[in-house]
Amino acid sequence: MTEAVTRIGVFVNGEATSTAARTVAELLVEAGYGGAKVATAVNGEFLPERRRATTTLTTGDHIEVVAPRQGG
Repeated sequence: MTEAVTRIGVFVNGEATSTAARTVAELLVEAGYGGAKVATAVNGEFLPERRRATTTLTTGDHIEVVAPRQGG
């Protein structure tokens, strides 16, 4: 018997998306950011990397993912 995957709707960088991720860390992997060095915010509040694996997503959450820029 297979278990059905429950998806929720969230916003990533302003775009509506459906995800099976349950945490911010899982969402980053699903979105292709895996091992990338990025900054994250959930609902307008900065989220440190150490809390991504324990921060649970809820329908309607707004997640911002920002990659650092280089240059001068």
